[in-house]
Amino acid sequence: MINNIDKILSSVSKPSWYIGTELNAVHKDKERIHTRVAYCFPDLYDVGMSHLGMKLLYHLMNEREDLWCERVFTPNTDMEELLRKTGTPIFALESKDELKEFDFVAFTLVYELSYTGIATILDLAGIPLYAKDRTDDMPILLAGGPCMCNPEPVADFFDVIDIGEGEENLNELFNLYKECGKNRHEFLEKAKDIRGIYVPNHGEKQKKVTRAIINDLPNVYFPDRLVVPFAQVVHDRISLEIMRGCIRGCRFCQAGIIYRPYRQKPVERLKNDAVKLCQNTGYDEISLLSLSTSDFQKLPELAESLKEYCIPRKISLAVPSLRIDNFSKEISDEISSIRKTGLTFAPEAGTQRLRDVINKNITDEDIERSCKIAFENGASAVKLYFMIGLPTETDEDIVGIAKTAEKVVDYFYKYATNRSRGINVTISCATFVPKPHTPFQWEQQLTLEEIQRRQELLKSSIVSKRVHYKYHDADTTVLEGVFARGDRKIAKLIEAAWRLGCRLDAWSEHFDFSKWQKAAEGCGIDFYSYTARKRSFDEELPWGFVDSGITNEFLKRECEKAYRGETTPSCAEKCAGCGVNRLCKGDVCP
Repeated sequence: MINNIDKILSSVSKPSWYIGTELNAVHKDKERIHTRVAYCFPDLYDVGMSHLGMKLLYHLMNEREDLWCERVFTPNTDMEELLRKTGTPIFALESKDELKEFDFVAFTLVYELSYTGIATILDLAGIPLYAKDRTDDMPILLAGGPCMCNPEPVADFFDVIDIGEGEENLNELFNLYKECGKNRHEFLEKAKDIRGIYVPNHGEKQKKVTRAIINDLPNVYFPDRLVVPFAQVVHDRISLEIMRGCIRGCRFCQAGIIYRPYRQKPVERLKNDAVKLCQNTGYDEISLLSLSTSDFQKLPELAESLKEYCIPRKISLAVPSLRIDNFSKEISDEISSIRKTGLTFAPEAGTQRLRDVINKNITDEDIERSCKIAFENGASAVKLYFMIGLPTETDEDIVGIAKTAEKVVDYFYKYATNRSRGINVTISCATFVPKPHTPFQWEQQLTLEEIQRRQELLKSSIVSKRVHYKYHDADTTVLEGVFARGDRKIAKLIEAAWRLGCRLDAWSEHFDFSKWQKAAEGCGIDFYSYTARKRSFDEELPWGFVDSGITNEFLKRECEKAYRGETTPSCAEKCAGCGVNRLCKGDVCP
C-alpha cells in the first residue's frame, strides 16, 4: 500500500501531514509487538499535533516494549477525496498500515465539534461506526479526553471509554488486554473493574463510573521529547505542564472541576523537563501550561530557574492563563526578559455584579493594578477573554465588557513608560455553554437569535479604535451545547450530519449549520430541548452516572449562591467542601 500512498501524497496540498517520519516519531518492529494502537485525533494534523495530551499519551504508550502506538488524523478534504477515489484505506502515519490491522483504534476527544471526524476516520478504515455492528476480529474502539465527562452522545460508537486522566490507568488497561490473551469478551467484562473505565455496550450499563485521577503528579510520566512537525502547526512550541487542577471555583468552568484536585510539580523537575525537551526538539519557545499559571506557588522561582537556560539560547517563555487578582510585579519582572508574547487575562464578565455571580473573584481595582504592572514593564498588547450569555446576564453586563476593555486602553496611557507603539487590546468573546459537572450544569443556554443580538450589542458598544473584537460563531455554540449536554440520541444526529457531508466542523470554512439543521429534522431532534431550558436539581442528567469526584450537593450549593450573588473563596483560602478533598494530598485542600 505504501507505493499507492506515495502517489497520493504528491497530489495533496500538505503532504507533510501524512509522512510520519518527523523528528522523534516512534518506529518499532511490529513483529515483536503484542499490542498495536492506532491513536486518532479527529481533526487536522496541525491541530492534533498542537495538543499536549496527545503528545504525552503517544510517548507514554510507546514507552512500553510490548506496544506500538501510531498516529492518525482526520485527513483534509483533498486527502479524503483521493483516498476514496483510489480505494486506499486511511493509514497510521508511522507504519502506513491500515487501521484494521491494529488491536485498538483510540480517539482523544477534546472538542465536541470534532465528532464527525470519528465517522470520517472509521469509514475510511472500513470499520463500522457503531459498536453493535463490529465483529470480534475488528479493533477495539477506545475513547478518552475531556469531552468524555459526558460520553453518552458518542457512547454507541465505542467499546471502551476512559474517563479521567489517562496516565493513571492506560497501562493497567493494556496489561489486562495482554492477560486476557486478546480475548475481546473477557477483556471488556474485566475492564469495567478499572477505575475510570466505562464499557457502554457490553452487558448491563454501569451504574457509576468514577473518574481516574493521578495521585502523584510530581512523579507522573512526562516525555523528554516531542514529535517535531515538518511544517508549522497551531501551537509550534514546547508546552510544559506545571500543575493540574485549579484552586479557583469559577462556576461556569468545566476544566476547573474535572481536573481537580489541584496538584503542582516541583520546580527542579520542571526545569529538567524543559531542558530535555529543548535539547531533543530544537524549539525556541516554552509555554507554561495550566488552568491558572499565576496560581503556581513558585512561579517566580521557576521563571528565574528557566532564565538561566533560556536567555543565553534565545529561548522565549510564554506565560498564558494569568489571574488578574494575583498578577504581581515580581512575576512580571521575572517573565518580561524572556517572553515575547502579549499578556492574556480573563475577566470573563464586564461588571462586578456578574463576576460575583460566576465566582470570578476579581475586582475593577485588580484589573487596574495588573495593567499598571504590565504597562510599566513594557507590555503593549493585552488579550481579554469574556463570555456572553452567563446566568443572570443583562444588556448592562454586555456593555460593561466594552467599557472594561476601554478602561484598559486608558490605563496604558496612564501608566505605560513607553507609549510609542500604542496599545492593542483584543476582546475574545465566547458564548456560555452550561457544561456537565459544573454548578451551572442545570442552566439554560441562549438561543441562536439571542446570541447574535448580544454579539451585535457588544460590537456596537465598542468606541475605541484600540479595541478589537473577536467572537465565536453563534451556530457552532448552539451545536456545542447540544453535544455537551446530549444523550445517546445524539449519535444518530452525528451520523446523519456526516452522511449529509459535514466535515471538520470546528473550521468555519467547512462548517455548514444548515446541514446540521436538516440532519436534526430527519432524526426528530430539537436542538433547544437540550440547551434552551433550565433543568431542575432533581432531574436525571445524561452524565449523572459519571462520578467526577465533586459532590452534587456542592454543585447545587454553588448554583444557589450564584443567584444570591455570593462568592466562594479559593481553595487556598478556605476549603469549600467540594468533595474532592478526600483525594487531595494536603498541599492545598485540608
